[in-house]
Amino acid sequence: MSAPDYDLLVIGTGSGARGVAKPCAQAGWRVAVVDRRPYGGTCAQRGCDPKKVMVGIARAVDDAARLQGHGVDGALRLDWSALMAFKQSFVDSVPKGVEAGFRKAGIDTLHGAARFTGPTSMRIDDREVSARHIVLATGAVPAPLPIPGADLMRSSDDFLDLGHLPARVVFVGGGYIAAEFACIAARAGAAVTVVQRGPRMLKGFDPDLVAILMERFRALGIDVRTDSQVTGIEQHKDGYRVTLDHKEEGASTVKADLVVHAAGRVAQVADLDLQAAGVAAEKGRLTLDRTLRSTTNPAVWAVGDAAQKGPPLTPVASHDARVVVANLLEDAGAGPDYRAVPTVAFSLPPIASVGLTAAEARARVKPVRQSCGFAADWFTARHNAERAYGYKVLIEEGTERVLGAHLVGPHADEVINVFALAIRQGLTTSDLKDVMFAYPTTSSDIHSML
Repeated sequence: MSAPDYDLLVIGTGSGARGVAKPCAQAGWRVAVVDRRPYGGTCAQRGCDPKKVMVGIARAVDDAARLQGHGVDGALRLDWSALMAFKQSFVDSVPKGVEAGFRKAGIDTLHGAARFTGPTSMRIDDREVSARHIVLATGAVPAPLPIPGADLMRSSDDFLDLGHLPARVVFVGGGYIAAEFACIAARAGAAVTVVQRGPRMLKGFDPDLVAILMERFRALGIDVRTDSQVTGIEQHKDGYRVTLDHKEEGASTVKADLVVHAAGRVAQVADLDLQAAGVAAEKGRLTLDRTLRSTTNPAVWAVGDAAQKGPPLTPVASHDARVVVANLLEDAGAGPDYRAVPTVAFSLPPIASVGLTAAEARARVKPVRQSCGFAADWFTARHNAERAYGYKVLIEEGTERVLGAHLVGPHADEVINVFALAIRQGLTTSDLKDVMFAYPTTSSDIHSML
């Protein structure tokens, strides 16, 4: 049997892919990466980074609106075309730069759609490639929705590339994408409706803090329809008709110029022909052992959204990559450690969470002290003219270890990292209170949150 073409073939070119490919190349392995889309992955081109650029401009407009009469005179207007051009200035250079980085590391860069043809072989367009190890770092795609007219919806990728913002936008789903993009669209002047199947948006976040955020959404003019199922989408001359079924109020219709899929994402593995490689999957999820290796094909590994072991976040993909590298190069038998992974919805204002929820803390650890409050009268909120400011910190009684933290309000996206450090390192409330935070900053509020 002939030797494989490569020691390692990585499918995808995002943060997880780079985190695996480059260390293995540095160790002397023959490595190749392949992508059917421009190099760089979702986060840098179609996700976190361009989204954050757009949120930043929306927040500037939001800040000016809140501070009217407090030293700001004259309303700001979000210029959509200029915003998209600014966003694109961060995206345009990514593919060329990422591909050049791979080549500099001695990694072969392939282009095309990859499909398994055997346990250790793949066809990339019309080329057959084999490798000792194959790592799937393919990311995620919008989940299929069994809705008549679902093909009329646009994806989050499409929203980030809109040449102009339509007047009426409906988001189907109530998670991160809906929360973030709804705020951007509302601050840009669109009439925004969010349709959420469950009883509230952002179900992964603390319900009390989500309630605070929803007051802010109402002030922004965002119409949130909870307990509502989309039963159909139809196109008409004047736009779209989105039919809803509320579990108590029955059927209703919302008119829209744009309907955006915001109802979750699934691992992008359906088109890889996993069966040809003997790679097991259940309901679209790869079956992996604790080391992120396929349970049925030892040559195949997965990281990030393709693995779906940890939260669907860029730092998780990078962490998974380090785990797989340790197992590939050192046979370490390592598994990922997802303790205290902070997560943020970059809404206006942001909402953030890390560690155990209140329900999890009560179930796992007893007794638990809960320090929580609505802090609209604190300096941080008042000088930002921001009413949406609240916190909930979960503390183990006796040891005083921080178990979980949940925040909404100004700079929650930054302050949550302090709590992530505290939880991961087993710090106590005394440890945090002993830190002299710069004042006046939002982080200095941590003392009062404990």
